[in-house]
Amino acid sequence: MKYQKKPVVIEAVQYDGTPESQLKIAIFMRSVSTDELRKNEREKDGELVIHTLEGDMKASIGDFIIKGVHGEFYPCKPDIFEETYDKI
Repeated sequence: MKYQKKPVVIEAVQYDGTPESQLKIAIFMRSVSTDELRKNEREKDGELVIHTLEGDMKASIGDFIIKGVHGEFYPCKPDIFEETYDKI
């Protein structure tokens, strides 16, 4: 059987590794402070740890942080994001 993904509108912010990007993500996620994001940042590679419904996931520079349909947040690689979503 074949299935087609239902059209769903999501919100997302792209992480670029800058403090401004961290602030934008903290505001976007509302429940996370920039201090919390900085604590989760890995100094050597700039990754962030995003707490998801499925456990902690790493967000690399360039990844999109997506707000899901139930208000959950998770990272998405840019190539997958571009294949899956169109800007509206």
